[in-house]
Amino acid sequence: MKLTISVCALLLIATVGHAKEPIDVGSRRELFVDEHLIESLDNARRQLHHPAARDIAIVHDAPWEGAGSGYHSVIRDGDLYRMYYRGSHLGVEKGKLKTGRQVYCYAESADGVKFTKPTLQLHEYGGSKQNNIIWTGVGTHNFAPFIDTREGCPAESRFKALGGVASEGGLFAFHSPDGIHWSLMSKQPVVTKGAFDSQNLAFWDATAGVYRAYFRTFTKGVTTAKVWKPAGYRAIRTATSADFLTWENNADLTYQNSPVEHMYTNQIAPYFRAPHILIGFPTRYVERGWSPSMRALPQPKLREERAAAHLRYGTALTEGLLMASRNGVHFERWNEAFLRPGPQRPKTWLYGQQYIAWHAVETKSSLPGAPNEMSLYASEGSWHGKGNAMRRYTMRLDGFVSIRAPLRGGQLVTKPLTFSGDRLELNFATSAAGGIRVEVQDVDGQPLPGFQLDDCPPVFGDELARAVLWKSGGDVGDLAGKPIRLRLELRDADLYSFQFATSMK
Repeated sequence: MKLTISVCALLLIATVGHAKEPIDVGSRRELFVDEHLIESLDNARRQLHHPAARDIAIVHDAPWEGAGSGYHSVIRDGDLYRMYYRGSHLGVEKGKLKTGRQVYCYAESADGVKFTKPTLQLHEYGGSKQNNIIWTGVGTHNFAPFIDTREGCPAESRFKALGGVASEGGLFAFHSPDGIHWSLMSKQPVVTKGAFDSQNLAFWDATAGVYRAYFRTFTKGVTTAKVWKPAGYRAIRTATSADFLTWENNADLTYQNSPVEHMYTNQIAPYFRAPHILIGFPTRYVERGWSPSMRALPQPKLREERAAAHLRYGTALTEGLLMASRNGVHFERWNEAFLRPGPQRPKTWLYGQQYIAWHAVETKSSLPGAPNEMSLYASEGSWHGKGNAMRRYTMRLDGFVSIRAPLRGGQLVTKPLTFSGDRLELNFATSAAGGIRVEVQDVDGQPLPGFQLDDCPPVFGDELARAVLWKSGGDVGDLAGKPIRLRLELRDADLYSFQFATSMK
């Protein structure tokens, strides 16, 4: 018994000691999509933000597209925005579900606002090659391209993708020199254990130095107070690879303080402004059944016709969620919807709406003089009529989650950290009466001379990167590499991210 107590005591001491070790943030941009750097919040909270609806980015109305078009990927490739998606029809005709041939398509845009469909003349459809189809073979159901940024990646494999379903044997590996002309890397599937009936994807994770794959599975697991593994639900599995052909380290994703729910697509990728953080936009599937509220949703007669062919096409709903991870397996998922179905109107509040395309991308603001913003794309009108569409949504760069406090004031204190650089920049927004002040402390919470709260004039405005100043200036270079804490006082303000940067001297 004494030995057991001693071992437990040593483990406790080791755990406490590890918790106090400073987190090295270097010069990385740090967001608040998770609690990684937060020690305490006083009269402040983490606030989830929501994308704002803009215009339709693309309509899928060609004969080879249709209402079943889906599983979109959007890639920014220099000044070109590339969109990949499955073209197919799925609808209700004479009381029965009717599906069409599946093909994979390509569209592009110079601004990320409106996409056009080039005539590629690669594959025949309906007796003609006058179309934008790029692939028709194995894996067509859920082809998901990405740009391989791995150092040393051969030019002929600059683009890669996974695609496939269980009936084909699993996921196949593809590559392409230009994102248009594709070929198999292996005749055999490279991932064989899974369900795969979703948008399965992979990418090069430069932070971890591995390829990561995320794909659909059905799994059983255990539930605890803080961490759960889905039990008999549509879930997400991950694996890693050194060469994109041999995959290992299979693991089901786990979530912090989240209920068991059906997760359809996952849309996980390194966030382009902070690639050490993986951000996903999974689709939540909810079966609500018939009720007065269900019958009050748009197009009730058509909803009943769809339900008669298959219940979920009439009474199931989908919406977009937000989640984040730093190790690729354990995620903090927001339980509240990130992208709700929105105002009731035709072809909304239905199964297939708000499937968010893989990747958020940076685009110019429509407001003259305003900084760039993020664009996301989500489906509407799916499996409803002869075609569907993707609507563009926008939000602030880094704007997923903020630390928010009211005018009477609130406070954030970070965990101990070390940094590199000589100035502290904030991505923030305040009211005209609000502001943010920053205090630099030692690890014990004592203010450092010259960096006390009263030495910091309130920072107010709305900017993506504002350097914090104290009475002595903004140079924090002498503190680089030393363990510190940040104490931030916020009044009617949102803090989206911070970064220690180096001045151009």
